[in-house]
Amino acid sequence: MQGGLPPVGAVAGPVVRIACDESGFSGTNLLDPADPVITHASVDLSEAESDELIGALRSRFRFSPHELKSGRLLRAGVAAGWFQQALRGRALVQVVDKEFFLVTRIADLLLAEPSYATGTRLTLDRRADAVALLPAVREKGLLPLFVELARTKHRRATRADVDRFAELSGIARERVEALPVSRENLEPLLPALAETVLSWSEGGRRVLVTHDEQSALTADRLTRLQLALAGDDGVSPLAGLVMADSRDDPRVQVADLLAGVARRGTLDPALLAPYPLVSGV
Repeated sequence: MQGGLPPVGAVAGPVVRIACDESGFSGTNLLDPADPVITHASVDLSEAESDELIGALRSRFRFSPHELKSGRLLRAGVAAGWFQQALRGRALVQVVDKEFFLVTRIADLLLAEPSYATGTRLTLDRRADAVALLPAVREKGLLPLFVELARTKHRRATRADVDRFAELSGIARERVEALPVSRENLEPLLPALAETVLSWSEGGRRVLVTHDEQSALTADRLTRLQLALAGDDGVSPLAGLVMADSRDDPRVQVADLLAGVARRGTLDPALLAPYPLVSGV
């Protein structure tokens, strides 16, 4: 598997092991109305517990192996509800509204510097500013222009695009030209993973993550995320992350099913992570 950030040596102190997967990831294509949110699911089940849960789904609802997909669970109705109820206390789902995620990035440009902690509980003091900015951003059509500027890293942005963004946003043109934005700052999976780690680390635990293979989770990005989440003592709650294929790891398969059910159906409130990246929270 490519990417990841395996731990170096043994991890000291209390540790929780979680498995994660997402649904709705679209890279930097964040403005598709058909995919407004990304859901990032995490479970702390063992492989044996995950196998047992998957087996119970198949036997209880008569699913064959190739039918065990989130869409099939939703069509079965009661299966999706039973599945989520079975995961209470053992799973969390982080929901990221892609549009609001972009607005948090713009708010950072006005008030601070973008970081891998943007949108998480570590920057809650700026969430109200993003909520207040959202109506104006929508009205002025800033988001497509912002994404275009970020994708081109400004070096290839046209003078007209820079001028228009400066005019609509009220940011000085010189500031727009120097915006510290890059494609990696448009990856909503990063704050989703960050908040997932913070949620599971409560109580002083460090978090070891097994994640479905994902191109956005490069070693360099994960190293920066690890540093961004570190406390005053320099210790990060993210102890390490390794990749796994959901077809081979039942824990990741359970997270995959949960992420898909949460994105397409009704999420059990008991499974919602404490700080979803949505404007209404």
